[in-house]
Amino acid sequence: MRVSAVLIGAVVIGFGTSLPELLVTVVAAAEGAADIALGNVVGSNIANLTLVLGSAAVLAPVAVAAPAIRREALISLGAVILLAIALQAGVGRIEGAVLVVLLVAALWFLIATEPGDGAREALPEASGRPLPFEIGRTLVGLVGTLVGAQLLVQGARGVADTAGLSEGFVGLTIVAVGTSLPELFAAIQSGRRGHTELIVGNVLGSNIFNSLGIAGIAMLIDPGQVASNVSVNGAIAMVVIAVAAYAAMRRGRVGRVEGAGLLIAFAVLIPLLQ
Repeated sequence: MRVSAVLIGAVVIGFGTSLPELLVTVVAAAEGAADIALGNVVGSNIANLTLVLGSAAVLAPVAVAAPAIRREALISLGAVILLAIALQAGVGRIEGAVLVVLLVAALWFLIATEPGDGAREALPEASGRPLPFEIGRTLVGLVGTLVGAQLLVQGARGVADTAGLSEGFVGLTIVAVGTSLPELFAAIQSGRRGHTELIVGNVLGSNIFNSLGIAGIAMLIDPGQVASNVSVNGAIAMVVIAVAAYAAMRRGRVGRVEGAGLLIAFAVLIPLLQ
């Protein structure tokens, strides 16, 4: 479709790799497990900016173009902060509706402010395959990603229940990491092919979808109080990591040192989310 790779990463890949979070969050919210539902969203945001971006940067430095910093990164940071604020003192359907509306506005803004011809010139030539074939291949990949992630999450939840862990901790850690695996593998594959702009778009786009759309839907389905390890510990960790990642991106690249720091931060945060 000849649009920039960052926009494809943020909108198409970002939405596609967020499907596991959407499915798990909706199911958990429908069953009255708000701590798992919103813990999954918060934990996935943390995992995206530490485990996913950190792993990709350790393998190869991730370049961040200036337009991506001004658009996707700022919107992603704002979405994370809004989610953290919404989680305080319980969540309601009004907050959920506002977040969903903001997601629509964010997507419209990203598409409307697409850089245009300058970005298109940097893209490789089209594959030559018909568009229906590419759409079909994309859908098959998304379905496979969804099924694989869901199987992993079901197994992880069973192990966590047997171990007697809190639902909030399960959502923030095991479920969140499980549903973030699509982002991780998409980032590794993009890095191997030298498409670092897809990595940035994927991570930032996933956090936009998670914070505004998926969290908003969970609040609409199951409003109420959220465990403190999600609304306080998790929310604070999420905002701190988002600010740190944004600061690294403003330098124009996330190098191996920054990537290693993000992975260390992920390992250190896990015990603090109990």
